[in-house]
Amino acid sequence: MHITASVFINDDEAGLHHDYKLWLEKLAPFDASPATYFHNRTGEDNADAHMKRQIMGREVVVAVTMGKLDFGPWEQIFYGEFDGRRPKRVMVKIIGE
Repeated sequence: MHITASVFINDDEAGLHHDYKLWLEKLAPFDASPATYFHNRTGEDNADAHMKRQIMGREVVVAVTMGKLDFGPWEQIFYGEFDGRRPKRVMVKIIGE
């Protein structure tokens, strides 16, 4: 998992997808200039992506019952990509008996 990507659980509803984009952009607006984010003074320009990932989290835990993921009726796992310039991978680990 890359440091600017997120995995989270939520409802797969178009309005929520739109609301999250607006909300995250308000909290951590994209600005490549070094004047806004100290991280961008290192030669990178993706400080906002790091902040967005921090807000959304990096992992989910889902119980498995009788071989099926234990989700609520509207829950799904989502992958959030906040700095899409590099190839990424997702790791799935299953821990248990």
